Amino acid sequence: MKRLIPSLAAALVLGGCSLIPEYQRPQANIPATWPQGAAYARPAEADDAAAPGWQSVFLDPALRRLVEQALANNTDLRQAALNVEAYRALYRIQRAAQFPDAGLGIAGSRQRVPADLSPTGEAGIQSQYQAALGVSYELDLFGRVRSLSQAAVEQYLASDAARYSLQISLVADVATAYLAWRSDQEQVELARSTLKSQSASLGLVEDRFKHGAASQIDVRQARSLVSQAQVQESLYTRRVAQGLNALERLIGGSIPPDLPAGQTLGETMLARFPTGLHSEVLLRRPDIVAAERQLLAANANIGAARAAFFPSITLTGAAGTASVELSGLFSGASGFWQFAPQISLPIFNAGRLRANLDHASIRRDIHVAQYEGSIQTAFREVSDGLAARGTYGRQLQAQQQRVDDNREYYRLAQQRYNEGVDSYLAVLDAQRELFAAQQQLIQDRLGQWVSEVNLFKAIGGGWQADASQTVAAK
Repeated sequence: MKRLIPSLAAALVLGGCSLIPEYQRPQANIPATWPQGAAYARPAEADDAAAPGWQSVFLDPALRRLVEQALANNTDLRQAALNVEAYRALYRIQRAAQFPDAGLGIAGSRQRVPADLSPTGEAGIQSQYQAALGVSYELDLFGRVRSLSQAAVEQYLASDAARYSLQISLVADVATAYLAWRSDQEQVELARSTLKSQSASLGLVEDRFKHGAASQIDVRQARSLVSQAQVQESLYTRRVAQGLNALERLIGGSIPPDLPAGQTLGETMLARFPTGLHSEVLLRRPDIVAAERQLLAANANIGAARAAFFPSITLTGAAGTASVELSGLFSGASGFWQFAPQISLPIFNAGRLRANLDHASIRRDIHVAQYEGSIQTAFREVSDGLAARGTYGRQLQAQQQRVDDNREYYRLAQQRYNEGVDSYLAVLDAQRELFAAQQQLIQDRLGQWVSEVNLFKAIGGGWQADASQTVAAK
């Protein structure tokens, strides 16, 4: 035992070589500043601060309540969290391979030896009892075990970043589904109010037709508008129900009965968070962090594949007591020890080790391409969001003006028809244009808020990259 412990200590000191390639972060290949032009808002001064969290962006109390419920109950997010724990367990398993295995074993055996096999020529009973402490350790001179452990921890960190990415996506999906649900509710209300107005107009036209002041064509045209409003009411009633189903799937349950009253799309539902961020802030996005972690894991696997070409040295030893009598197991003369180093050198494997190294190198190159692609996609998403922010304001102003003009157009057309100056066709056209303009205004307001949600998601949704840096210490 006294000789075994120094041997293992020396082995632990010797392990220090690593064949992992030196990591260099791939170039982002994106401009340092965001796009500029007529479609973009006036750029703000670049700032390296992180994007705000959803709590400070979402102002609608109903939306905030639904997001909180989704974060607590969504099954996809729960699966992602369990996936992180699974990768953490795999990392702990791989990390344990860097340390010696020690175990205490107690064994005993009794057997009858026939006369023709006995050294004395007589049959007899042979007994053997043993209690020993065994130790086994792979001397990681070329870093194979440490490389695999490094790959495991990077996979763990990648899964943790992927969970945050899913969380941001979930928050954005709940917000988008909620906004669409509210938009459909406003569309139903518009269709019902329009149906009520057009039904009253139809009654007036039918009354005028009875007195010979309107034609059959006027009646049919008025009925067509009523039918159109009925179609729209049924369409958006169905969409409200389907939107509610989608929203409940995201939040992992039913809409709470005490849900606060929500805001309308015409109110300020989201805070106008600043976007004066340097483009390199995209490197903090959790999906990009996850892609880089996957790249680092692939880089570590190259080190393990390289180390497989070199000798594998395993040290095993045991120390304890042994005796043919159970009563003599712990006597002074029953002690024993053994030390059995083993060296394995690959000589011929039909190119398997070379193929493993090639595969590890190719996987790293694939992850490099994925990492670069994720950055380029992120830059495009933010650019699209900035273009939407720079144009939706003017679009909504113009659409609101269109609604006001069509409302006045309808009033004048109705007045001219009542005075007998114009035909009912002008009234019908004015009603149709007003209804379409009001519907489009609701759609544009929805588009504006959804684009803000997408921009919030594109810049990282307030996730702090530093959050995943500490998990390795757990």
